[in-house]
Amino acid sequence: GSNPSSFKNCDDCPVETVSWEEVQDFLKKLNAKYPGRNYRLPTEAEWEYAARGGGKSVLFGNGKNTADPKEFNFNANTSYKKSYSIAGTYRSKTVPVGSLNSSNALGLHDMSGNVYEWCSDWHGSYSSANETDPTGPSSGSYRVVRGGSWVSDPQYCRVADRGGNAPGARHRDLGF
Repeated sequence: GSNPSSFKNCDDCPVETVSWEEVQDFLKKLNAKYPGRNYRLPTEAEWEYAARGGGKSVLFGNGKNTADPKEFNFNANTSYKKSYSIAGTYRSKTVPVGSLNSSNALGLHDMSGNVYEWCSDWHGSYSSANETDPTGPSSGSYRVVRGGSWVSDPQYCRVADRGGNAPGARHRDLGF
């Protein structure tokens, strides 16, 4: 019924400034509206598989090994340039989803940059054993966030980078 985003007047921008708990409330309402469907946040493993365009060996969610500000939204200031990034425009806000035409092999947009994305898993150490479809620890203090954001340095937009936030956290660079 309301949009908590800090960046207004952009119906196609990602929802940000929303907590993991608020996302769960939204998903309950969405599932009630569409019975028989099971909308949920992805597990961390599902998110990474999708961001890698089906599990490909790439650094970024655009399906490439270069962070280019023409292809996804991150802090591209010269001071944050890495060997795998291009310096350029720093937009200082979110942009409409898909507006930079940087989909990966699965056709997914903005898997790197724009907003950190909540995952369903609790944040914790990875198991050293081989696992199929891992779901992370059964409890914890922080939920997994992935993908980097409009304010992130290129290193935090790599698909392998992982972070965590308290389930009640709300930030202008965190959403779904």
